[in-house]
Amino acid sequence: MKDRLEHNETYFIAEMSANHGGSFERAMQIVDLAKEAGADCLKLQTYTADTMTLKSNAEDFMNRGGLWDGISMYDLYKSAYTPWEWHKPIKERCDELGLDFLSSPFDDSSVDFLEQFSPVAYKIASFELTDIPLIKHAAAKGRPMIMSTGIATKEEIAEAVDACRAVGNEDIVLLKCCSCYPTDYAEMRLSLIPEIKHDFGTIVGLSDHSEGHLGAVAAVALGARVIEKHLCVGREIETADSSFSMEPSEFKEMVEAVRNVERAIAPATWDLPAREVRQREGRRSIYASAPIAKGDIFTVDNIKIVRPAKGIAPKYWDRLLGKKSPCDFAYADPICLSDEWLEG
Repeated sequence: MKDRLEHNETYFIAEMSANHGGSFERAMQIVDLAKEAGADCLKLQTYTADTMTLKSNAEDFMNRGGLWDGISMYDLYKSAYTPWEWHKPIKERCDELGLDFLSSPFDDSSVDFLEQFSPVAYKIASFELTDIPLIKHAAAKGRPMIMSTGIATKEEIAEAVDACRAVGNEDIVLLKCCSCYPTDYAEMRLSLIPEIKHDFGTIVGLSDHSEGHLGAVAAVALGARVIEKHLCVGREIETADSSFSMEPSEFKEMVEAVRNVERAIAPATWDLPAREVRQREGRRSIYASAPIAKGDIFTVDNIKIVRPAKGIAPKYWDRLLGKKSPCDFAYADPICLSDEWLEG
């Protein structure tokens, strides 16, 4: 991750989440597809239903509205979680492929379990951003902290950042996020990215639940350095996350689009690229529009501003009119005169 960021390149995280659909084989397939699609990192979520919530169908514990309407929190997490015994083979496959590995822990036991895998960072999910004890516990491990900011106020983001810094961890990435699934473009508020970077002094990225890669491209143009997107084998395989996840070909297109944006907005000077310098010959200049003998007066009837730029620049037009020609010019000859003559 640090190599990408130090070279001012966008770091791509492919989020598996529940897209394995309970299949270990599919989970391993997603790891391979993440690498093929250009991801830098494969991300899991580490929890069990019991570490997330209480086993209850009381109204407080029921999802209402949205994708998971009518499903209890416990049942949703029980169906969506990634078995902890899968983490080791998934991490080993990431190592084989040269993919970074990280996960979102949801309680202290998840952090302690993940430590054995030396994750490249810990990712704090948006809904855990106010769990200050969890953030301190994870940050104290000394690994980079990536924190999503969906549903958070500015004050809550500040508290989370302060919690990391309170245990000596300054290696923080804040991901602009909207916790709506899928996210409508009008809900993304990407214009806050420069403000987040300025106000908190951290690297900024985007955890994106919108359709397509437009949001990612816009975010990078605004200064985002990390992009996180959910990745699935195919949306026809229904999981808790499939409806707002990218298919591998879409993820690859996003990576390619962002790499092009990086080239387009790379630090630059006013010196023109070599290919563009050659295009300067296509500008206008002053040409003879009729034969001109030495001593003839330059008039609108015998000179004209046209393409290409082989003659003197159009800015000399007024200075040229009414002057005697110092030499002969044939029709379509460029008017080429010295600076000394023009100034005389």
